[in-house]
Amino acid sequence: QVQLVESGGGLVQAGGSLRLSCEASGRVFSGSATGWYRQAPGKQRELVATITSGGTTNYVDSVKGRFTISRDNAKDTVYLQMNSLKPEDTAVYYCRAYAYGVWGQGTQVTVSS
Repeated sequence: QVQLVESGGGLVQAGGSLRLSCEASGRVFSGSATGWYRQAPGKQRELVATITSGGTTNYVDSVKGRFTISRDNAKDTVYLQMNSLKPEDTAVYYCRAYAYGVWGQGTQVTVSS
């Protein structure tokens, strides 16, 4: 059974950076598109960034130029580098491997003003 584990969240001041990791149990990401999502309190979960198995990336407008999604096939890990963080980026961040339809447990990101 495929499992995803996110890590790297935390508390950071506005303007700071964090790198989130999503590690899979098994060879998952090299053959599956992956997405990072986030859910703020009282809001719906929203898609933040995606990376296809071929490496094509896409971002929601609000994070373009600040966030970068990448993948290390050897480590079976997908990353989300987040720079110039804003208080509105505060949320629980989740990764999803589309080919397997599974979610990670989430990692909390809190950006203070």
